[in-house]
Amino acid sequence: MTASGQLSTTDGSTWWRSAAIYQVYIRSFADGNGDGVGDLAGVRSRLDHLADLGIDAIWFTPWYPSPMDDGGYDVADFRDIEPLFGTLAEAEGLIAQAHERGIRVIIDIVPNHCSDEHPWFRAALEAGPGSVERQRFWFRPGRGPDGAEPPNNWKSRFGGSAWTRVPDGEWYLHLYSSRQPDFNWDNADIRAEFEDVLRFWFDRGVDGFRIDVADGLVKDPALPDVADGDETPFSDQEGLHEIYRSWRKIADSYTGERVLVGEMWLPDMSRAARYLRRDELHSAFNFDFLVCPWDVSRLRDVVTRTLRAHDDVGAPAAWVLSNHDVTRHVTRYGRAGDTGFSFADRLHGTPVSLELGTRRARAAALLTLSLPGGVYVYQGEELGLWEVEDIPSALRQDPVWARTAGADPGRDGCRVPLPWSGSAPPFGFGTGTPWLPQPDSWAAFTASAEAADPASMLSLYRRGLQLRPSLGSASLAWLDAGPEVLAFTREPGFVFALNFSAEAVSLPPHSEVLLASGPLEDGLLPTDTAVWLRR
Repeated sequence: MTASGQLSTTDGSTWWRSAAIYQVYIRSFADGNGDGVGDLAGVRSRLDHLADLGIDAIWFTPWYPSPMDDGGYDVADFRDIEPLFGTLAEAEGLIAQAHERGIRVIIDIVPNHCSDEHPWFRAALEAGPGSVERQRFWFRPGRGPDGAEPPNNWKSRFGGSAWTRVPDGEWYLHLYSSRQPDFNWDNADIRAEFEDVLRFWFDRGVDGFRIDVADGLVKDPALPDVADGDETPFSDQEGLHEIYRSWRKIADSYTGERVLVGEMWLPDMSRAARYLRRDELHSAFNFDFLVCPWDVSRLRDVVTRTLRAHDDVGAPAAWVLSNHDVTRHVTRYGRAGDTGFSFADRLHGTPVSLELGTRRARAAALLTLSLPGGVYVYQGEELGLWEVEDIPSALRQDPVWARTAGADPGRDGCRVPLPWSGSAPPFGFGTGTPWLPQPDSWAAFTASAEAADPASMLSLYRRGLQLRPSLGSASLAWLDAGPEVLAFTREPGFVFALNFSAEAVSLPPHSEVLLASGPLEDGLLPTDTAVWLRR
């Protein structure tokens, strides 16, 4: 530790290149005050769980003041803490306590938009058309004789139009909820504001930022109409690189290897890698891997393409199986048909075998933990939790559910509060009723129950994260172990194999079995099972 409480690094340390980072969705992690909502006190009470798990850093979803229209991604103040979660002093204490355990802290920053309750947006509404205040956002007159039609045909990613009309007749742009107006990044005030926000939190000891909608800040100022599915005018615009180069200079001015991680859902991995050049972002989530179906050839292809694209710019890959926006992978992998993920169709209600999904999720965990680069663990995946699809309509809170009139179930199913202990809800989450209902069947999946079971998912993650630093730093070389087996080596002497075939197969040559996702059968590798070997 340094005198300022920041974790120290060894000479040339680049911890983020291979870090295991745990995502905390604060509302659903642990409730410290009994109001049914997770908070910073709850996180502090469970820091030892994370330390025992063996992660290197925590990524916190937004903890800023917010009306919670979109789970905190509608930010009203970028320099304070949401009162539901705690205080700024508590956040500073939590950062210090995490650092004492050798755990770094990454927080979300939401630069694409704010809440409609943010002071700047309120001022823009009051100031009227043509004002300096409105230039911070995308206010435009409507089309048609009386301006009653939106300025263009852009659709919100949450459903419906991306434009909302205000009483004086102008319209404002929101690529998400109508309560999340988009900032205009051509405006100097916006650029200066977020540079100051970065410094504010770096000064308080945070080790980095996960950048929400990192590909979407810059828009084509012509605001052209688009064909269905075309996001070119508001995604991956060239002007983004200038913004992230300025942010990187700020990060590099602080000690301790502060990092910038991009959330970019781009169709071309090589385009995403362009943001990972040495003077821009440090890393970006690998969503091609996350959405990939349970298929040996497609997984091999996405791993190959990922490593090639990242090698071209000298950046580490960042592997992820689930997060707060997508269907949990135990559920995805348990489907008989499509085991991938698409926002266009979450396949809600499709029959799921939790036994199959769990077996595949265990194998996927070992695959993810053994790949070169960094890895993200979404809270609850270490317990083997699945998507909760039977949440009553009246209790759903995701704006996606409301804006699509129930056509899209939204993301509440992957955000159900965690089970910590006990045999009935709230399973040690807190003393109050959780903000989303927990299934009774989670009694066997509490952290307490799994910690006592050496065969549990939690025990598998703990052992995998413990062994992970010893697997080698080299990139992988594919092994030919048959068309239905995904196998590779990493020097010095690590071998990975995952069997996708319907029959058990022979293990690659080895001297020692380090870890397996399930029992071996007379020395053979069963279907949907992964193994770590030492040559």
